[in-house]
Amino acid sequence: METASVLIGLVVLSTVLGLVWRARSGRVQRTSQSGAASENRISIPDAPTFGSRVTLLQFSTQVCTPCKTTHTLLSSLADELDDGSGAIVHVDIDVTSRPEIANQFNLLQSPTIFILDGNGELQSRIGGAPRRADVRTELDRILSPVFS
Repeated sequence: METASVLIGLVVLSTVLGLVWRARSGRVQRTSQSGAASENRISIPDAPTFGSRVTLLQFSTQVCTPCKTTHTLLSSLADELDDGSGAIVHVDIDVTSRPEIANQFNLLQSPTIFILDGNGELQSRIGGAPRRADVRTELDRILSPVFS
C-alpha cells in the first residue's frame, strides 16, 4: 500500500512539473533594461551580420525537431517585415559543436531565441518553440518607436 502511494505521488508530481514546464515553454520573457546597455549587448564570434533594426537570433542543435519549424517561422517573419535592406534578419546559430556559446548565454533548451534591437542589445528571450503571434507582438513593440 505504501509503495502504491509513493508511486501515485511521483506520477502526480511529474505531471504537475510537466504541465508547468509546458506552460512556460515558448513564452516571451522581456529582459531588464535597468543595467548598463553594454551588459545586454550580444556578441558572437563568426556570427553573420545582425540586422540594423532587429535580429531574431536562434540557437539550435542538430537533433532538435522543433528547431526546423522555428527556423521557418522566424525566417518568414524576417522576410515579411524586412524591406530588403537587411534591417530585420534571422540568424541561426548551431550550438551542437559550440558548447561555449550555450554556456555563455545559459542556454538550457533548444531552440532558444533572442530578439535583439538594432544596437545588438537583448530585448527578449524565448525558451522553446515560440508562437508566431507572440513573436510578431514583440517585434511590433520593438519596431513601434520607429513608425510613430
